Amino acid sequence: MFAAFDNFPALLIWLPLAGGLLSFFIKSASGARTTALITSFLILGVMAVALCYADSKYYMLNQVSYVWLPNVGSSFGLILDGLTRLLCLLTALVFPVVFLLVPADRYENANRFFGLMLLAQCGLMGVFMATDALVFYLFWELALIPVYFLSSIWGGERRIKATFKFFVYTFLGSLFLLVGILYMHLKTSTGSFSLVAFYNVQLSLAEQYWLFFLFFIAFAIKMPIFPLHTWQPEAYEQAPTPVTMVLSGVMVKMGLFGLLRWLLPLFPMAVRHFNTAIIITIVIGMIYASLVAIRQDNIKRLIAYSSIAHIGLMAAGAFTLRDVAMHGLVLQMFNHGINIVALWAVADIVEKQTGVSSISGLGGVAKKAPMLAIFAVIAAFANIALPLTNAFVGEFMIFNGLYQFKPWVAALAGVSIVLSAVYTLNMVKNVFFGAVAVSVGEFKDINKWQVFVLASLTFLIFAVGIYPAPFFKMIYETVGLIVNRFVTI
Repeated sequence: MFAAFDNFPALLIWLPLAGGLLSFFIKSASGARTTALITSFLILGVMAVALCYADSKYYMLNQVSYVWLPNVGSSFGLILDGLTRLLCLLTALVFPVVFLLVPADRYENANRFFGLMLLAQCGLMGVFMATDALVFYLFWELALIPVYFLSSIWGGERRIKATFKFFVYTFLGSLFLLVGILYMHLKTSTGSFSLVAFYNVQLSLAEQYWLFFLFFIAFAIKMPIFPLHTWQPEAYEQAPTPVTMVLSGVMVKMGLFGLLRWLLPLFPMAVRHFNTAIIITIVIGMIYASLVAIRQDNIKRLIAYSSIAHIGLMAAGAFTLRDVAMHGLVLQMFNHGINIVALWAVADIVEKQTGVSSISGLGGVAKKAPMLAIFAVIAAFANIALPLTNAFVGEFMIFNGLYQFKPWVAALAGVSIVLSAVYTLNMVKNVFFGAVAVSVGEFKDINKWQVFVLASLTFLIFAVGIYPAPFFKMIYETVGLIVNRFVTI
C-alpha cells in the first residue's frame, strides 16, 4: 500500500501526511515552517504536473485502489477527475499562501501548528479524491480533527466556547453521515463501500427521503447554510487567521463537494422532491446573512457572514439541477476559495499591524499602505463579482440556472448580491480611506512576501475572470455525469 508512489493521488495524500508527521519532530520554529513550505510547494508542483496529464489516456496516473479492508468490502480508492482536480488544485494553492503569510515565531510550539495544518491538508485531499465511502468518511474526520486542536490551542480569548460549538455541530453531522454510509453499504449487492456500488443501489422512495436528510444535514453543517450556520461566525473570529483561511477557503467546500459527488447522484428522487423548499430556505439565509454582515463592526465576522451568503448561492445552484448552474458552481468553488483567502490575508495584515479588528477603530490605511489598499480593493471587487473578476463568471452562470429554475427565486437571490456590494465596499471605505485613525499611525506597507502572495491571488482573480475556458474544459465531463442522473427522473 505505502509503496505505491507512481501516481498523483497517492503523492497528494502521502506528501502532506509525511510532512505533517515530520514537522512534529522538528524543534525549531523556522525549521518547522521551512518543512511546511517545502512540503506545500511540492504538493503544488505535483498538482501542476497532474494538470498536464488530465487526459483520459493517463487514467493509470490519476486513479488508484489499494487493498485496505477486504473483509468489509472497502478499498483505499482515490481518483483525480474534473471535479476533484479543481478542488485539489485549490487546496494545493491555499496552503503555501497560508504558510508564506505566517512568520515562524507567531505561534508557540510552531512545529505542532505546522504539523496539524499539513495533516488537515492531507484530510482535505482525501475527502476530494475518495471513491470509497469509508475512505471518504476517514478523511472527512481527518480534515476536521486538526482544525479543532488548532483553534482550541492557538485561537482567541473565547476559543474554547467557539471550538466546542464547532465540535458539537460537526460531530453530529459526522454521526448522521456515518449512519447513512453504513445503511447504503448494507444495501449494496456486493457488500461494498465503493462509490460505484453506492450509485447502483436501488432504494425505495421512503429510503431515499430519510437517507437524503442524513447526508444533507452533514453537508449543510459543513458548508454551512442557514439555519445550520451558527457555529461559523464565532469559529472564524476565534480561530487563528491562517486556520480561518483554510476553513473558509477550502474546508467549507467539503460540504458542496459532498452534494455533487454523493448526495445528488445517490438520491435523485428525493432531491427532486425537496429541492424547491431547500432553495427557498437557502435564499432566505443568504439575505439574512447579508443583512447581518451590514451590521458587523468586526472585520472577521463581516467576512464570515459574507461567506455564508456566497456559499448559499452555490448550494442553491446545485439544487436547481441545471447544467449551466452546475458548471458555474464548480468553477465558483475555486473562485470563492481564492477571493476569500485574499480578503482574509488583507484582514490578517491589518489586524497584526494595528491590533484592531473593529472597522470603527480603523481608517486611512491606504495613506500608509497604498500597495495593500490596491490589493484590498481588487479582492473586494472580486467578492462582489465585478465583471472581469473570477466570481462574475461563476455567479452569472449560477443565476442563469436559478432563473431557469424559477425567475422569482433568481430575483430574490439577487438581493444578496446588492447587499454584498453594500457591506464589502463600506468595509473597504471605512478601513482604507478617510482620516487616518490613531491605530494606523505606525502602519507599514506590505513586505515582498506579502506582495508576492497577494499578487499571485490577484493574477488568478483576473486570469479566471478573463479566460475561464480551461477550467470548464476540465470539469465538463464530470458535471455532465451528475446532471445526467436526473434526466430520466
